Amino acid sequence: MIASLLAVVLAVQLSLPQLFDQALSASREGRFGDALPLWDQVLELAPTDASAWSNRGNVALAMGDPQAAIANQGRAIALDPEQGDPHLNRGTAEESLGQWDAAEADYRWILERDPTDASALYNLGNVQGSRGDWLAARTSFTAAADARPSFAMARSSAALAAFQLGDLVEAERQLRNLIRRYPLFADARAGLTSLLWQRGAAGEAESHWAAASGLDPRYRQSEWLSQIRRWPPEPVHALESFLALASR
Repeated sequence: MIASLLAVVLAVQLSLPQLFDQALSASREGRFGDALPLWDQVLELAPTDASAWSNRGNVALAMGDPQAAIANQGRAIALDPEQGDPHLNRGTAEESLGQWDAAEADYRWILERDPTDASALYNLGNVQGSRGDWLAARTSFTAAADARPSFAMARSSAALAAFQLGDLVEAERQLRNLIRRYPLFADARAGLTSLLWQRGAAGEAESHWAAASGLDPRYRQSEWLSQIRRWPPEPVHALESFLALASR
């Protein structure tokens, strides 16, 4: 509370560009309690600044208020209808509420204008997977990874979708390639653990799990995997089975 009040006091003494930079820095550093009153100050001075509305929406979502985030992104879109970021950001907030139709509409709005937008393709894949359409999700994840070759999470998601669809050979190939390129990438190691366990290679599964769990302990949490990371059901169940035996 004291930090937020101090931010407001300091904001009064800043010019609009300085204030915008202060708000942006606080947002990027994860100091959302400071960032929100700073964005309010920016918008008092510049109520038609679409970027400020969009940034305020991102902070609102980070602070657990997706409805405010959607409203803020809507203001940004109304003020600058041709910008893609507010659509992407609004889609993320809509996803958090399970508003799949609305989120898909925002992502497709972007893709109609740029079919190779990797972030929109990846988010669309998450929506499709959440609806249970893993074939479409695999296509979207693969397109996202092709559009941005360094997008490791998109490639991992494509491999996990292949796992869900029963294409274990291709899933394993992609996950092993990811691990060779990014040895510290926990998602690929956890995914390969699940796949190896599924096909009976318990020893190698344990080896990859030792690395994955050390890199990111959240992979022990089934709810996080399915609800936040949004793995497909088959990899989640296989990893649950592995962990149930490993804990005995």
